[in-house]
Amino acid sequence: MAGMIFILVYLLVALIRLILQLPARDRRKFFLSLLNPKILLKNIRDIICDCLLHVKIFKRNPLLGYMHASIAFGWFMLIVIGHIEVFLFTPHRAKLLYYPIFFRFFVAETNETLQGAFFFFLMDFFLLIVLSGIALAMFKRIRSKALGMRRTTKLSFMDHIGLYALWSIFPLRLLAEGFTAGISGGSFLTESINKLLPAFLSDPNNIMPTWWAYSIALGVFFFVMPFTRYMHIPTEIMMILFRNAGLKITHPRKGVAKTHVYTCASCGLCIDACPMGAEKINIKDATVYLTRQIKRGNEKRIREISEKCLMCGKCTAICPVGLDATLLRQAQRNLADYPLKPDFSSLPETVAESSEGKILYFSGCMTHLTPKIHRAMAGILDASGLEWDFMDKDGGICCGRPMMLTGRQDEAMKLVEKNTALIKSSGAKTLLLSCPICYKIFKEEYKLEGIEIIHHTQLIERLISGGKIKTAFNPSRSFVYHDPCELGRGCGVYEEPRKVISSVGTLKKAAKERKESICCGGSLGSLTLSFERRKAITEHSLHNLTADNPDSIVTACPLCLNTFGRYADRPVEDIAEIVNKTLIKN
Repeated sequence: MAGMIFILVYLLVALIRLILQLPARDRRKFFLSLLNPKILLKNIRDIICDCLLHVKIFKRNPLLGYMHASIAFGWFMLIVIGHIEVFLFTPHRAKLLYYPIFFRFFVAETNETLQGAFFFFLMDFFLLIVLSGIALAMFKRIRSKALGMRRTTKLSFMDHIGLYALWSIFPLRLLAEGFTAGISGGSFLTESINKLLPAFLSDPNNIMPTWWAYSIALGVFFFVMPFTRYMHIPTEIMMILFRNAGLKITHPRKGVAKTHVYTCASCGLCIDACPMGAEKINIKDATVYLTRQIKRGNEKRIREISEKCLMCGKCTAICPVGLDATLLRQAQRNLADYPLKPDFSSLPETVAESSEGKILYFSGCMTHLTPKIHRAMAGILDASGLEWDFMDKDGGICCGRPMMLTGRQDEAMKLVEKNTALIKSSGAKTLLLSCPICYKIFKEEYKLEGIEIIHHTQLIERLISGGKIKTAFNPSRSFVYHDPCELGRGCGVYEEPRKVISSVGTLKKAAKERKESICCGGSLGSLTLSFERRKAITEHSLHNLTADNPDSIVTACPLCLNTFGRYADRPVEDIAEIVNKTLIKN
């Protein structure tokens, strides 16, 4: 009872503090979201799928998913059924918080009635489900690779206490309810235990110690929960509510960020997913260790981990609880103080020519450093008969994303405002981009109402499917496609590039692709990662791409193209290049 009161009071105080840390506008937005029926239904669905059924883990690893879901959903159902029993059989005790948990101790309910037998069966069934999950969890600590995890995190001292308390709760409950089965009957599980241990369970002197052991295990778990990874159980609910309300991380320690930090269950999936984990490089810089250091307040390590990250977003994509590590690191970088301020006075005020009704092509810095891409795009656009203009023909205009990645958020937004005015002054209705880094920031940060923002893979696919251009298909030439981080995981563009490549030749699969794609290693996101370690990541990514021995590697990002081109043992091309080379001209 003491443990339950402690955790409820702790959670209430933590909730109040959390909401007070939100900016006033976000608080209002949050409370209004709770009144929105559509958002409310989404909250309920996400809580069931993410917190109880662990659907995301199931999709990646069914056995691991079952382990988490069996404990979470099974325990939840034991609580629900316990409350139903109290309401039906002892409604006058319904206000006592502890009564549903120890119902079998206080009430010798008969199993001869239909209701009694039914509830005995349900309680035994869900207890068995939980116990099976506990057994898998124990096995995972010994042989994690058998459950598909190459690496797992090391637990803190308090985590160990919480873990052993959790593992003890349900076996002790089974043993305690074995006494009930001997007194008034039970179902298939508790009755079996009663028959297996007749000497122990028939001795009335053992009743109180067993129930006390169960109670103590529960109390210990509740007392240590706020100081362990198991704080993710209640915190994940708040993160879901904040996320569905549209709240974003603005400070790495307060408000929304705090829910992301404490929602981390230290499962370790991000360790295997992180490209910096290739060849066991920088394992301690994975997201799970960032959240751990934030909890500990280790500013030096927090800064190191945040700055070293490639910001590829893979850990965010695979995180079973939806922790946005990219935004968390971004918020941390925003705390940095830069004495030098940027000067945007050299940027043009208007596009050189009126682009009314035309496609405005923004190459971006990296595409200008890889001119064969925009030359290929010029060939494709000319062949299509579409009217188009360069926005940055002479270069010199940045989208602002690199500045944002370094933590210079305010300066980046000034550049965004200047570019927005420039684009709107052109009169163009379509903004075409070749760089995924540019594409992502234009989609997310620029307010360009009435202007379509499109990546060149999407436009090329549209031109081919619409018959504006035709390509020569060569089935004997094989390609593998590398999903750029910002285009794939960042913006969800997966199908169009594959359709385009399939119109030119045979598309082979990479060992890991789509949201599982491995970063090229050349990302602008990392501020401190060494050349040697970047090279190791690139080689790891190339090994992944060439698993099926394709003739060429195709990507849709100038940065990936340059990075892979240094080390690949076969041609590396942009998707625009292979299309331009195979154009059938009228």
